Amino acid sequence: MQTDVKLKVGMVCDGCSNAVKRILGKMPGVVSVDTNLETKLVVAKSTGETAPAEMVAALKRWADASGKTVELADE
Repeated sequence: MQTDVKLKVGMVCDGCSNAVKRILGKMPGVVSVDTNLETKLVVAKSTGETAPAEMVAALKRWADASGKTVELADE
């Protein structure tokens, strides 16, 4: 069963969006990643192999280096 993990990410350009897709796409169980620059919402479809907190942690390494923000989105 797949679940949607929703994240708010401080993306400002296509480069940010592509970095988020690349990072999350390498994680076990992540089958797709959709990003929306306007709303800064990322939806990762996952089989559950990777916990949402692990996704946030992976993105935080990129975000801290690039001055961006990452957090789980409110449902």
